[in-house]
Amino acid sequence: MADTETTGTDPVPAGKQPRSVRVVLLALMIAMMLAMLDNMIVGTAMPTIVGELGGLQHLSWVVTAYTLATAAATPLWGKLGDMYGRKGAFMTSIVIFLAGSALSGMAQNMGELIGFRAVQGLGAGGLMVGVMAIIGDLIPPRERGKYQGMIAGVMALAMIGGPLVGGTITDNWGWRWAFYINLPLGVVALAAISAVLHLPKKRAQARVDYLGAALLTLGISAIVLVTTWGGSEYAWTSARIMELIAIGVAALVGFLFWQTKAAEPVVPLHIFRSRNFSLMSLIGFITGFVMFGAVLFLPLYQQSVQGASATNSGLLLLPMLGAMMVVSLVAGRVTTNSGRYKIFPIVGGVLMIAGLYLLSLMDTGTTRLTSGLYMAVLGAGMGCLMQITMLVAQNSVEMKDMGVASSTTTLSRTLGSSFGVAIMGALFNNRVSHVMAERAGSVGSKITEKSAQLDAKSLQKLPAVAREAYQHAVSAGTHSAFLLGSVVAVVALVAALFVKEVPLKGTGPSAAKPTDGDGASEAVAHAEVAEAV
Repeated sequence: MADTETTGTDPVPAGKQPRSVRVVLLALMIAMMLAMLDNMIVGTAMPTIVGELGGLQHLSWVVTAYTLATAAATPLWGKLGDMYGRKGAFMTSIVIFLAGSALSGMAQNMGELIGFRAVQGLGAGGLMVGVMAIIGDLIPPRERGKYQGMIAGVMALAMIGGPLVGGTITDNWGWRWAFYINLPLGVVALAAISAVLHLPKKRAQARVDYLGAALLTLGISAIVLVTTWGGSEYAWTSARIMELIAIGVAALVGFLFWQTKAAEPVVPLHIFRSRNFSLMSLIGFITGFVMFGAVLFLPLYQQSVQGASATNSGLLLLPMLGAMMVVSLVAGRVTTNSGRYKIFPIVGGVLMIAGLYLLSLMDTGTTRLTSGLYMAVLGAGMGCLMQITMLVAQNSVEMKDMGVASSTTTLSRTLGSSFGVAIMGALFNNRVSHVMAERAGSVGSKITEKSAQLDAKSLQKLPAVAREAYQHAVSAGTHSAFLLGSVVAVVALVAALFVKEVPLKGTGPSAAKPTDGDGASEAVAHAEVAEAV
């Protein structure tokens, strides 16, 4: 097992984080912004990139390569941080991300861009995990709730501002600056972290579990490819998809078996003995499933049915993301002041189910105000869940497993988003194609033959009858997708009901040492990170 060397005295007093900690937190938010903003900016620049580099047939791989690398690398970065030190692992991930960004900006053909995006994704896998794990080291869970609003705000800002920033950069500076813009931000984050972040030094006697890492990477890659290609590149029942499913299942079964034998497992299975940790991983999966499905279909509905402009697509999500940010901030404050948190997953589950059901009621006559209110309900539900899941998951493990707890929870949300986009997308496409054939006959079938999702330019070229049929089809598709989402969200509510409220570490009456076995980390002091200040 890992042998760690730590130094420190007393933990940082609650509510009195010094300037150095605030500087570190700012740098962490910049790093998180890099990871979340990148895909949003690049997505807007893609038409211009294809126009210059060509390779339209490989367009999807620009996103897929990044997503695959990020998902596969996420658990590895968490484990490396636990074994060799959080600061070094995090700074290395930033350097790799920046190197990938610079190389992507210099790409001369689509093949190079895809390869460099994979490098960028490898670094991105460590950014979010590093942020969460370092915050877990620096801030006791009782105080950590205050920073939930900040994290939710960064997420909302990335989703809203990404398309706007991407369009502006591409139009004025060229698409290569969609990647180069990461460099100055990354350098600032690196400099701040290098100068003021001082975490306990660690050394691991055990070797990295390379076999476990390889099996996990293979399994995750197969799953992501199934959810990415299924129903689009290949039919769900095609031989290629069946092969990927078989490879993924075999790799993950082998991984689980090997983790019981490895000296230093990539994902120690004992962390799942904590009921709260297992439940939070499940809730995180459902939240990712719902959130990214909503982010995909809401702008499509508003552009196709309500006639909104595609240019400001990020702003269309403002009611949902704004509500998510505000509620997350309130939930964090309440958690910090009271030490109580179980109510938030329960309320979040109820609101998420209600919001998704309301969104499923939208039709061609729904106003933007009404749809905005429905989105706000969904956003409020996700605001109760987004950061509470990470906080409770970290509170359920020992400090030595903080990295793998953060990476496993992050990976659960990532895989949930992959499944959500794939399953809700398949249902949406099937419904749109069926309604188009029903309302517009052979013309409707021909229109949706290649894709059930039309861009604004293609939509304007349709005859009036076909355009009206498509609007009804999109309404029917979003109805089916969101109705499915509301059913899946019931699982999150049921899981929340079984969460056990273990006192959070920190000051206040609820910070007492727990007596049950579901909160091993509550008895672990944060003295190890005193040097950070």
